[in-house]
Amino acid sequence: MTLKIAVVAGARPNFMKVAPILDQLRRWPGEFAPLMVHTGQYYDYRMSDIFFEELQLPPPDCYLGARGDSAAAQTAEILLKFDPVLAAERPDLVLVVGDVTSTLACALAAAKRGLPVAHVEAGLRSFDRRMPEELNRVATDAIADLLFTHSADADANLRAENAPERCIFRVGNVMIDTLMRFRPLAARSRLPEELGLEPGGYALATLHRPSNVDDPRVLRGILGAFGQIQERLPLVFQVHPRTRKNIEAFGLGGMLEEMEQLHLLEPTGYLDFLRLQEGARLALVDSGGIQEETTVLGIPCLTLRENTERPITIQQGTNTLVGCDPGRIVEEAFRVLDQESRRAYPVPELWDGHAAERLVGVLRQGIRRR
Repeated sequence: MTLKIAVVAGARPNFMKVAPILDQLRRWPGEFAPLMVHTGQYYDYRMSDIFFEELQLPPPDCYLGARGDSAAAQTAEILLKFDPVLAAERPDLVLVVGDVTSTLACALAAAKRGLPVAHVEAGLRSFDRRMPEELNRVATDAIADLLFTHSADADANLRAENAPERCIFRVGNVMIDTLMRFRPLAARSRLPEELGLEPGGYALATLHRPSNVDDPRVLRGILGAFGQIQERLPLVFQVHPRTRKNIEAFGLGGMLEEMEQLHLLEPTGYLDFLRLQEGARLALVDSGGIQEETTVLGIPCLTLRENTERPITIQQGTNTLVGCDPGRIVEEAFRVLDQESRRAYPVPELWDGHAAERLVGVLRQGIRRR
């Protein structure tokens, strides 16, 4: 019997996670018939289409084109557009990844039709319910029949929430599968050289979470910290569309214009950004995925948040939580820069480039209902 599996992605972080899973499913054509569903949660070329090109993903089998001015509106739109797909296709399993709006909406749509759900990256918890991603994670895990995790702390979180042991499978980090596969291609990127940057001679920053960019006081403080750091070494700041919009709305563009060693970048493709990470002396981010990628790459990372759902990155030594206090950000950045050389850090167990193989190995044993 061939199992039809609807694999869902909708936002930039999802594409690196579904790519190795789809690749592995297609290696067993007699057993699996994957159906790639793109919700359209991100519909900017730089935030979506370029990832299909660079990660060698075929065009989606189904594009929902979901829009919405708020998370609630987008959730409703995805539910309304995904449900007819489920009715027509009747997949044997709906597989969702990560913690974005598409993750929860598609899991909920599948559950309401009585279809099994698999959640990749299950069990991650920041224990901060103010974060929309945390609500998505908790709700999706409560719905899912198969819970694929990438660390022991995620397993423990699920057990604490009374998830059945038979539903939990630690397979590793599928996003690291993508990193390891495309690292050689990323090495061909010439972006650092085009920017005049030396390996280990610059810092790399991203910023997009509402708690950091929607409050003008907080955003001003973080940009002020960036200003002090770029006086020590060049700072490459990849500016998310939401962040750019708020910088302009709050009248903060003048701050950036005064920073002589600041390089502002539009969102880049996966390969260019991976190359930038590889050569950075330091990363300053509020992204979850970059915390993980810098852990594998051995790059010190300062996370501009008060908590993280990826504590393993702190345990491994690469990641430090610094919040949004400008003084703390600058202090910790200078501490890293004052170190004579980059340290060697251990890579977490099962973050070895074979997570998708293990995941599909579980699916080959059969779909278990919760």
